[in-house]
Amino acid sequence: MSELVTGEAVALELRPARLPSRALAVLLDLIVAFTVYIGVSIGLAAATASLDDAAQVALAIAAFLLVLVGAPIAVETLSHGRSLGKLACGLRVVRDDGGPIRFRHALVRGALGVVEILVTFGVVACIASLVSARGRRLGDVFAGTLVVRERVPLGQTRFVPPPPPWLAGRFTELDLSAVPDALWLAVRQYLTRMQQLDPQVSWAMAVQLAGDLATRTGTPAPADIPPAAYLAAVVQERQARETRRAFADHAAPSAGIPNAYAPPAPAAPPAPAPAPANTPIGPTPVAPMSTAPVPQPPATGFVPPA
Repeated sequence: MSELVTGEAVALELRPARLPSRALAVLLDLIVAFTVYIGVSIGLAAATASLDDAAQVALAIAAFLLVLVGAPIAVETLSHGRSLGKLACGLRVVRDDGGPIRFRHALVRGALGVVEILVTFGVVACIASLVSARGRRLGDVFAGTLVVRERVPLGQTRFVPPPPPWLAGRFTELDLSAVPDALWLAVRQYLTRMQQLDPQVSWAMAVQLAGDLATRTGTPAPADIPPAAYLAAVVQERQARETRRAFADHAAPSAGIPNAYAPPAPAAPPAPAPAPANTPIGPTPVAPMSTAPVPQPPATGFVPPA
């Protein structure tokens, strides 16, 4: 389900980039890449003038692969889908569900880009983008990615609302490995627009998406949680897992190096002073328990319609 249409004919999907903006971004990237490649080739030619022809050809091929293939893959991986050309045009490469890409996505796009863009001078990429409904080239199709527009009017930007605070950590044991990217995309886009839908339509869509999500996870949705709140809590849990996975290596302190952000060790409690001689020995009086009512969780907007 790459696209979900509501009862009010609202299509929930990402904003794909058009072919002209993508072509301009690719052209800027190629200008920068070929400029660097020419400089590296001149430097290699001057440094390897004493070598034989076979060694010079091998170094030329290595420079070509490193500058025109490896460098774009590294840039897209480290910048999470934003090369220099895409940054200038306000574009970004994302997964089908709207999440950031990883090395495997950039590797597939870069490998197929050699054939689509460099070998055929962009003809194959242009034809594939024109045929695709969302303007994807072959590299995007095989990598499961999409080039979207980042710069949109401020009034059109939407954010996924957080779940109620009392649901924090409720779904830490949920298995999310079988949930496809298309379903994540539908859930996220529904959460960003649920306040604009008719209450009955919004409730029906939340029930449908919650049922699909519960089927994929193998765990029924809790009956005491509104479906929209359940969707928001599961999406937040997935984002938390991706954040921990992405920053696991950076968050762990190195062995033998003290962590500057660790809280200070608690000081040892002082030794109790000796009691005076005339102090009576007996049980310590206990303060009466407070009869104040226990605060309840705050009300949230994830409630069923009237």
